[in-house]
Amino acid sequence: MAIIDTTPIDPTAPPKKKAVSYTNLALGAGLNMFEVSTLGQPFEVLKTQLAANRGQSMSAALSSIYARGGILGFYQGLIPWAWIEASTKGAVLLFTASEFEYRAKEYGASPFLAGIVGGMGGGIAQAYTTMGFCTFMKTVEVTRHKAGADVSTWKVAGDIFKKEGIRGINKGVNAVAVRQCTNWASRFGLSRLAQESIIKARYGEGPDAYKQATVIDRAMASIIGGGLSCWNQPIEVIRVEMQSQVKAVGRPENMTISTAAKYIYENNGIKGFYRGVVPRIGLGMWQTLVMVTAGDYFRAKYKTG
Repeated sequence: MAIIDTTPIDPTAPPKKKAVSYTNLALGAGLNMFEVSTLGQPFEVLKTQLAANRGQSMSAALSSIYARGGILGFYQGLIPWAWIEASTKGAVLLFTASEFEYRAKEYGASPFLAGIVGGMGGGIAQAYTTMGFCTFMKTVEVTRHKAGADVSTWKVAGDIFKKEGIRGINKGVNAVAVRQCTNWASRFGLSRLAQESIIKARYGEGPDAYKQATVIDRAMASIIGGGLSCWNQPIEVIRVEMQSQVKAVGRPENMTISTAAKYIYENNGIKGFYRGVVPRIGLGMWQTLVMVTAGDYFRAKYKTG
């Protein structure tokens, strides 16, 4: 069976004048819903489990998740929180990132720099629009059993809202913003850089080199970019700790990024900041493959820029 050879967006080409495309909102939502409903949520649950329970081994974390519901335990928090988050953040990400990337290229930025600018803009936008609350609710779903009672996610959220207001259920949003900004700046930027390097190594330079790139070439670039983007794992562990429902002696309430970092270091050392990095690498690869490679393909197909 022949591989579809529709040429995707060429990040090395000068930008063409275009109108703002709101089709990217629907496209981003659809792609992110697919991502989270397949491999995304199991990776998310596993990395959150390890980040919140930093003394657990990988096998213990897998057993703990499975004990909460079998295979469905790995999709804990998918409905409604992950679906709400995916549909909204995917729309915001692809729309904002594509506009920022286009404008950066318009001002002469390289594909690598334009990718970083687009990723930063998209990551920050999605964090402060919808991700803060949804990420908090997903973390509550995975860690609420540590609160000592089998209470619903809604009950936990309601109690926190009564006690701390809207700020309470957006706990950790600044850490989410830092994570998403660096996440997508790295994913878009490093994927563009890897793509250029692969094409140059395999096909040389020149205007026709990019057209020779295969789907596998572009997929490998996204996998490399997604894997390398996990350098910021400490921010993810801090975010999980800020949103976690784990109760422990000496654990400060109303954590800031700095107090959470201090607490993690005092209890787990430097290694504590890298708990959950293995499943997060898998998640990063899968998310980047879907949102960058597939995103480029469908943006080219529907001419959304």
